Amino acid sequence: MTAISKPQTSMAQAGKYLTFALGDEEYGIEILKVREIVGCLDITPVPRTEPHVKGVVNLRGQVISVMDLRTAFGMNEVPRTEQTCIIVLEVRRDGRKVSCGMVVDRVREVLNITESQIEPPPDLGAAVQGGCILGMGKVGDRVKILLDIDAVLGFASEGAARAA
Repeated sequence: MTAISKPQTSMAQAGKYLTFALGDEEYGIEILKVREIVGCLDITPVPRTEPHVKGVVNLRGQVISVMDLRTAFGMNEVPRTEQTCIIVLEVRRDGRKVSCGMVVDRVREVLNITESQIEPPPDLGAAVQGGCILGMGKVGDRVKILLDIDAVLGFASEGAARAA
């Protein structure tokens, strides 16, 4: 994963998380940041952007940027399937609401994760920054990596801005 500089003081809070998978790994994002989930749309590439920024889509008249989370996390690209989808997120950027999308392999479920199920991110050492990880959600015998989606998307936005 690419280094993202952010203090390690962030911690996931109990609440509802949309879980999704990239390969065998499962992740979660706060449900309040999710606007909708759509099937894969035709993505228009934008020149001179980072490899994880796939381009833009026209979603009911609104043009939104789309990133591929696999590529952003340094994972190999895989062919799209009928389960591949775009999670459309709504985040605040410079005091205004911004919509953007991220391509994931498949959406799993919405989980209510309690405080007792969440552990802080592990110390990954100096070689890997875990700044986009809020915590680890222990659900049954599985671990869901709870993402700070603002940090993930901020990294993508910074990369796109540098390329322009």
